[in-house]
Amino acid sequence: MKLLLDECVTRLLKRDFVGHEVMTVAEAGYRGLKNGALLRTASAKFDVLITVDRNLQFQQNIRSLRIAVLILVAGGITYDDLKPRTPQLEDALKLIRPGEIVVIETSKT
Repeated sequence: MKLLLDECVTRLLKRDFVGHEVMTVAEAGYRGLKNGALLRTASAKFDVLITVDRNLQFQQNIRSLRIAVLILVAGGITYDDLKPRTPQLEDALKLIRPGEIVVIETSKT
């Protein structure tokens, strides 16, 4: 699966997605694109956008796009905040479909 890490997600999380092709927004050349343009552009190349932007689900309608969105809600946005929930992310990746937004509630353990 091709995953795109939003600018607000630490690039360190890339190493935890074994078996997936993972790029950051900067690596993909999408830095600076606003959410709507980012989703439309990324949908041509990526399967899932991973973000911590809680507002995205209320601001964007992605039903017609070929990309899905995973939103991480954690106690913070550092690697230490997000890493413990990698198993939840992997589980969600098995089920998520294009045009869907899945919110993963996490807490620091």
